[in-house]
Amino acid sequence: MSRVLDTFLDLVRISSPTGHERGVARYAAEALAAAGCTVRYDDSQGQTGSDTGNLIGEFPGTASGPVIALSAHMDCVQPCEGVEPVVEDGIVRSAGPTVLGGDDKAGVAAIIEAVRRLADSDIPHPALRILLTVAEEDGLVGAKALSADDAAADVCLVLDADGSVGGIVTAAPTHYTFRALFTGRAAHAGVEPEKGVSAIRMASAAIDRMPLGRLDESTTANIGTISGGSATNVVAPTCTVTGECRSRDRARVEEVRLALDAALAEGARLFGGQVEVAWDLAYEGFSVSALAESVQLVAAACRELGIEPRLFATGGGSDGNIISALGVETLVLSCGMTKVHTTDEEFAVAELENLASLLVAIARRAAG
Repeated sequence: MSRVLDTFLDLVRISSPTGHERGVARYAAEALAAAGCTVRYDDSQGQTGSDTGNLIGEFPGTASGPVIALSAHMDCVQPCEGVEPVVEDGIVRSAGPTVLGGDDKAGVAAIIEAVRRLADSDIPHPALRILLTVAEEDGLVGAKALSADDAAADVCLVLDADGSVGGIVTAAPTHYTFRALFTGRAAHAGVEPEKGVSAIRMASAAIDRMPLGRLDESTTANIGTISGGSATNVVAPTCTVTGECRSRDRARVEEVRLALDAALAEGARLFGGQVEVAWDLAYEGFSVSALAESVQLVAAACRELGIEPRLFATGGGSDGNIISALGVETLVLSCGMTKVHTTDEEFAVAELENLASLLVAIARRAAG
C-alpha cells in the first residue's frame, strides 16, 4: 500500500465525532512536525467545546510565491466510532455499521502526504499554512473560532467537496437560519375550543405563505422542523418552527429572508397570537472569478496531472465560507468523496493519490 493510503487508514481508525478530535489532531501534529512543520493549537476550546483546539501548521517555503493555506476538518458525522476500513479492488469502505470518514480525513491525509513529499524532495514551493479545524459538522464551529492571524494567507484551498478530484468550487451561498416560537392560548379542544388560539394553525398559515424550495438557480428556502402542542384534546398554545434560506446572490437572500419573516408575522396576526423570531447568519457566501490567479493555478495543476478541471458553484457551505469572510481568497476542492454521511460511503484509492499529487503540483506551480 502507498504511504498516503496508510495515513488515510490510520486516520479513519481514530474515532473523532464532533467535539472529540484530539486523537486525529495529535496524529496530524506528529506527522506534520516530523515533516518539518511548526505546529501549535489555538485557544478555541472554550468557544467550540472540543477536546482540542484547531491545529495550525506552518511549513516554510523554499521559493517566493503566494502563501497557500491548506484546510480540512478533523471531525466526522456519526456513526464514526470504531471504524474498520477495508480495501477491495482499489476502493476503501467501512467493514462495519459506520461511515468511513473520508469526509474529511481524505483531506487531512492528502495535506500530510503533500507536506511529506515536498519535505522529501527538492521541489520548490512557497510557504504553506495548514488549518485543521474541529467541529465543522456542527455548523463550522471550529472555523468560526479561527483568528484572522491564524488563517492569514494569500489563498486558501479547503479540501472538503465531494466528487472526483478536479472539481473547484468557486462560489457558495450566504446562509440564514431561523427559529420561530408561536404563542397562542390553550383550551380544551372538545369542551371550549373557541377559547383557544392554536399556535399550530398560526405556524401552518405562516408556512403556507412562504416561498419555499428552489426559488431560482442560486436561491433556496426550507422549513426544517415543526413541533408543538401537548395532547390531541388541547388547543396547542405553542409551536416552534425552524427553517432557512440561502443564496449566492447576497441581495436575493435578504429579500427571501424578509419574505419569510413577513410570513411568520402574518401567520401569528391572522389568529391573534404572537411570534418571536430569532435569525442567525450561519455564514456569508463567497465568489471567485474563473479568471482569478488562484483558479488558474489550480486548473493548470489539474491539467498537468491529466485531470480536467471542473469549476462549479454550490448550494452548500463549508469552512471555506468562514475563511473567505476573514479576507482570504478561498476555493473548495473536490476530494473524491462519494456517498458521504452514509454507511455506504466509499473512497477510491486513486482519488486519494490524485489529491495529494494535486497539492504538490499546486505548490510547485505557485513557486514558479
